[in-house]
Amino acid sequence: MSDLYVAAGGGGDPVGTLIAARALAADAGGPAGPGRSGGSGGPAGPPLIATYAWERPEVDPTARPLGTRHFDGLVHGRGGFAAFTPATRARPPAGSTMPGLARDLPARLLLLDPSGGLPSLARQLASMAEAAEGRRIRIVDIGGDVLTHGDEPGLCSPFGDALTLAACHLTGIATTVHIAGPGLDGEIGEHVLLERLAGSLPLVPDRDAVAAAARALAWHPSEASALWAAAIHGARGTVRTVNNLIPLTDASPRLYPLPLQEAIGHNPVARALVAERPATLEAAAEVSHRLTGIPGLESERTRTPPRPRPVPLDRDANMEALREAAAGADHMTLRHAARVLGLTWRDIPALRAALGTSAPLLHLI
Repeated sequence: MSDLYVAAGGGGDPVGTLIAARALAADAGGPAGPGRSGGSGGPAGPPLIATYAWERPEVDPTARPLGTRHFDGLVHGRGGFAAFTPATRARPPAGSTMPGLARDLPARLLLLDPSGGLPSLARQLASMAEAAEGRRIRIVDIGGDVLTHGDEPGLCSPFGDALTLAACHLTGIATTVHIAGPGLDGEIGEHVLLERLAGSLPLVPDRDAVAAAARALAWHPSEASALWAAAIHGARGTVRTVNNLIPLTDASPRLYPLPLQEAIGHNPVARALVAERPATLEAAAEVSHRLTGIPGLESERTRTPPRPRPVPLDRDANMEALREAAAGADHMTLRHAARVLGLTWRDIPALRAALGTSAPLLHLI
């Protein structure tokens, strides 16, 4: 038995969710105790992580979260939901990192397909939670924009997280929201989130939790999960990401729990979705657009800058170019480093090898 984990926003969130699941398991019972089942008291086993297949545009050029019809090789469970395997493939022109994560994360990744709207999504989550045989759903959000009030100046992608909150509410299953690394997604400032998390007692994962995700962190272009992993390993200072300059502080490694209803109380889009229960993805996205002014299905695409011509991989020359692009930052994400050098996210392993680093972030000082 295991609680069902839900990666709130898709993309790289399953990587951070696996780290959170390992940390929560260890905190509940230790390596040999009941915590290995996510605190539900059952036998050991890989956690079930439900996630959208909703990627950055450099991974998936389509404008929407992918559903079951966009994949070949999904495995369907008794509850009707679909799971990824290493052999799963996205149907062109779509792209996805989920098959790679299914290969490299010690977890079973389940597909959340929001194409049928909010009620359908809630039914999927309820079936997944029943298959997990745990007592609770645990939503994990890397960065904390799930607690948006809808008007923060850096807000970019509120829709997916709000849809997750609303769907979990409709299941009627006890749900906890876990905020990992407040502010690390660059959408809401750390100080603002810490005020909203006042009273929550955080857990700090150890390096063993990060080690469980090491194979995925070595190639995945996720930035927020990489920042959280680096913070757990002790990194501090400023990080240059694709869109932001983000500080790593002593609060960055923390994992904050709060009740679902408290999270929904912060999030006006989630409250409106619960009230209106839109029956299509488009109608749900329009609710988010109406309340925040941010198009629910397009917001990430507007922040993708053009890519320069690629340069040869040479450690000294590349490090000089990256330090110049970092403009004084202490670290840089590998996703941004690849972009500065005109490479793609698929080149991250080769870039790591050329620069001689295996850390979640590139240290520049």
